[in-house]
Amino acid sequence: MIFKRLLPLISALLWSIAPVGKTADYTEAAPANLPSGTPVENPDPGRDCPSPAMSRLRRHTAAQGETIESIARQYNVNPAALIGINPMLRGGRVSAGSAIVIPPYSGIEVEVPAGWNWQKLAEAYKVRADLLFEANGCRPLGQTVFVPAVNRSRESSANPDATPSVQGFPLPAAAVEALGYGRQFHPMRREFFFHSGVDFLASEGTQVLATGEGTVAFAGRQGDYGNLVVVNHHAGKQTRYAHLKDIAVKVGQKVQFKEVLGTVGMTGKPDIAQVHLHFEVRYNSGLGWVAENPLLYLQAAVKK
Repeated sequence: MIFKRLLPLISALLWSIAPVGKTADYTEAAPANLPSGTPVENPDPGRDCPSPAMSRLRRHTAAQGETIESIARQYNVNPAALIGINPMLRGGRVSAGSAIVIPPYSGIEVEVPAGWNWQKLAEAYKVRADLLFEANGCRPLGQTVFVPAVNRSRESSANPDATPSVQGFPLPAAAVEALGYGRQFHPMRREFFFHSGVDFLASEGTQVLATGEGTVAFAGRQGDYGNLVVVNHHAGKQTRYAHLKDIAVKVGQKVQFKEVLGTVGMTGKPDIAQVHLHFEVRYNSGLGWVAENPLLYLQAAVKK
């Protein structure tokens, strides 16, 4: 029953480290939403929900030389989330020794106007009502709520772009999907987590190809991603290619569709033991580069 209650999965901000650079933002996964059609006007504390976001705050003691951006990267939240919950950061500077409150994921705490309900709040902040409800512990509406920075649902379209900026597969041939997008059971950690992309099995050294023309926004080592290439495309789209063995491009380089970006490897901290390419598709929501399901674009090339 627990699994049934957690489905269907959402497209949401993931707990992933955003690459460093001018074009990069910070984004992550919000918690899994309640099933479609959940009567959010009648909260039921017996539902399978996480504890409220504001009950899971962490604290960080700032060190000399740290910035809002570096702290945000460390905790996988966006800088705006830190500023919103820490008024002392609104001047843009971090003082060594100051205590910084860290939210569990990106979002803001807001006051609830008199007479408002979950649905009206959701419409005002462009967030799904059931996700907003769950982020606050499936409890009755209080004086303040935490509004997660989330991806608005894009599942209704097989390919949201009129002129697709993501046109092809990131490998030379169709590949097996070893780990899918969304809320998954981690095969090694034995716990649920949000997977911000798709892992495709491929031999080490296999060429990794650009899925559309664009500009390289990041190329280098990046935390758990290992060797990572990020390409920004038109229409506010972005693709990420992680755990690479080698990188064949550099920041600022213009790349064409099917141009070689690097080769498949196992750098960083892969989520599965087999050699694979971790591939993500994101779009610029104004709240950061938000993950969406790559299979909206790649269904024809995925082996089952």
